[in-house]
Amino acid sequence: MFERIADGLNMPDDARHLLGLASARGERGGGRAFDLAAFPEVVRVYATQAAASQEIRQLAVSARQLDVLAVRGLGLIGLKDSLLRASLARPDGQQALRLRVLLLAPESPALSARAAEIGESPESLAGGVKLAEARLRELSSLCDLQVYRYDMHPTWRIIRLDETMFVSAFDVGWEGHESATYKVMETPHGPLYRGFQRMFAAMMETGTRIV
Repeated sequence: MFERIADGLNMPDDARHLLGLASARGERGGGRAFDLAAFPEVVRVYATQAAASQEIRQLAVSARQLDVLAVRGLGLIGLKDSLLRASLARPDGQQALRLRVLLLAPESPALSARAAEIGESPESLAGGVKLAEARLRELSSLCDLQVYRYDMHPTWRIIRLDETMFVSAFDVGWEGHESATYKVMETPHGPLYRGFQRMFAAMMETGTRIV
């Protein structure tokens, strides 16, 4: 609908980009760059996850689907006072939340490598993952729940709430919640949201479902 309106009004490209649309059809083959503000897929950047926590909780209360990609996920969803756990139950008569979680496989070489990066023993990190898995099983009666293990080296940390993603990264000596957090919105031509969504789906397909 926005495409038709933009075409009918002959909107300039800057105006089209503010609506999340690509350049006019006659110019899409060009290589012109534009400012980030004109292509609003990344709509906000928080210094840390804590700075985004209030907005994440607000969105989680009414979300239909929640996807989480983490290492052990205790601070996100595994513990009673974690960021998302209190928002998972739905009132009687309301459709249950669809919850999909990807956690790092406890016995994988990638977990040992990650433990070394953060100065933690593999046994401790693996124990945290297993604890999160056990606590997630408790949610089976509240949610449409799927939990998977992946075995690739962790890079991205993702919280997706319907059409909104919060993305941060893991690095050496750097936990995901300490990273700057990007709020990424789904737009008609935005590659970041679609790329992260595609990556999540591929990790589920190659992962091992445990719940």
